[in-house]
Amino acid sequence: MTLADAYREGLALAGPGTDRAFEVSCLFEGAFRLPRYAPGLDARQAGAPALERFFAHCRKLAEGEPLQYLLGEWEFFGLPFFVGEGVLIPQPDTETLVETALGLMEETPSPVVADLCAGSGCVGISIAHMRPDARVYALELSEAALPYLARNIERNGAPVEALHCDALAPPALPPLDGVVSNPPYISREEMAGLPPQVKREPEMALYGGGDGLDFYRALPGVYRPLIKEGGFLALEVGYTQAEAVAALVRGAGFHAVETRRDLAGVARVVTGLK
Repeated sequence: MTLADAYREGLALAGPGTDRAFEVSCLFEGAFRLPRYAPGLDARQAGAPALERFFAHCRKLAEGEPLQYLLGEWEFFGLPFFVGEGVLIPQPDTETLVETALGLMEETPSPVVADLCAGSGCVGISIAHMRPDARVYALELSEAALPYLARNIERNGAPVEALHCDALAPPALPPLDGVVSNPPYISREEMAGLPPQVKREPEMALYGGGDGLDFYRALPGVYRPLIKEGGFLALEVGYTQAEAVAALVRGAGFHAVETRRDLAGVARVVTGLK
């Protein structure tokens, strides 16, 4: 079977879907180490092991397995991150959280930052990559996510310390210049309507209680005493939650509470200063 025939067969195996051509092209490149549009694919034969892996992944795609899990890695903020079952997949929306935090600490020398509910570590590692003078602590409770966090710290050579703990009951930390978090924020009603691929991601990293606000009710009060005067809190929020979360952050004693929008214009990050 030629590589061109293999691609067409993979597309058929993957079944219908809005992004299927893109997803199958990613799997094709991962299996054969060639871009989908490389010249001469109609004349080159597909090797058996790579062909079997490609077809198996296309079938799993049809069954609802996320593309990122099948590839085993995904890019975030220009950096590579290992991902797989048990860890939340980094999303472009979350880059707004990183950009916001970097802006808030721009004038702070050697900032100390805590990344709560760190998961793959994409937020904290990206901050540390851009600010190698920073001390970043990545707090994560899930034992399934911790290996990905550790591997991604090593892979990106980031000055980040992983801490296995509950973000709502943090261990002793030095005074913090900033706290960032992309906590679970999907409501009970929204959980029921999630796409099949998203349902494959860990519920622990998605479900934020009945109305999705459980973590936002707790985190500002827990971390305000740990933040230095003038330090900041930055929280990613769901697309309908910014106003409610801003009120909770303000109610916990933070001032200059603001909302930052992502590239799609959605209110994505709520910040407050101590």
